[in-house]
Parts: sequence; C-alpha cells; structure tokens
Amino acid sequence: MFYIGTIPKSPDTSTLPEVISQPMENTPVSASVTLQVPFHDVDMMCVAWHGHYVKYFEVARCALLDQIRYNYQEMKDSGYAWPVVDLKVKYVRPARFGQNIKVTCQLKEYENRLVLSYQITDPQTGQRLTKGETTQVAVNMSTGELQLVSPPVLLEKLGLAS
Repeated sequence: MFYIGTIPKSPDTSTLPEVISQPMENTPVSASVTLQVPFHDVDMMCVAWHGHYVKYFEVARCALLDQIRYNYQEMKDSGYAWPVVDLKVKYVRPARFGQNIKVTCQLKEYENRLVLSYQITDPQTGQRLTKGETTQVAVNMSTGELQLVSPPVLLEKLGLAS
C-alpha cells in the first residue's frame, strides 16, 4: 500500500453528498460519502439490486477524485481517459430501502494503474455490507494507447511529482 501526504480538498463540494475525507499525514488517501438507498434501487423485497452497488462505488470514487483535484473532466482536460478494466464485488449483507449507507473509497495503487478499494457499511452499526475493488488504467486520448505507467499529471495531483 502506498501512503502519501496531505491532499487538499477540492474547493467546490456543494454538489456532492456528505463527504468525510481523511487526507492526513501518513494515512491513505480516502473519501467517504453517506447515501440513502432510494426506492428505485431496490427489488420487491426492498433489498438494493446488486448492480446498484457499483453506482455507490462510483459516487465515492468521484468524491476521492474531487479531493485530489483530478476528477473526470480534469482527466479529460489532461488528455487521459481512465477506463475501469477490472471490478470485484463481495456482497456480505444487503442494503435495504431507506437505509443510510457509508461508502468509503481508498487509493491502494497509483504507479502503473489506479487500484481503488471500496467498503460499504451501515454508519449506525458499523456492520460491513459490501466490499469491492476497481482497477483503472490510463489511456492517451489522442492516440488510444494504453499507458504502461501512470502519467505525470496523476503524480502531480497526488503531490508526488519531483
């Protein structure tokens, strides 16, 4: 696991759900959001449909990317796309209609790819509901070529550029 120093929070977080960030010295870069499971995300048993958990991961991932000031628009502006090439999800307990859930996204790797881990918990009980991981790779948008190392702009955003 890679540890990095303090990352400044993006100045405009007004459009995000409640964000709890932990960009402290010697701690991993992570961001958490609190969401409520809406009716349109559940099945007839009022359990969140399995595909919606990926959407919950995405909301937390966007909060983390905003925190390091490298969100999807900034990625595009820098000339790189970062498609997800691998996704893993482990369903432990169901999330249910109306339940508040805390979704935490943590940066695990950044040198050759972005590996992000996710954990969905019940903020009242602390029980883990779901965990997962995504892997994203940098692709040069002008050439379509996969980058074998993360572009310098990512390292700059993480405060690691020399």
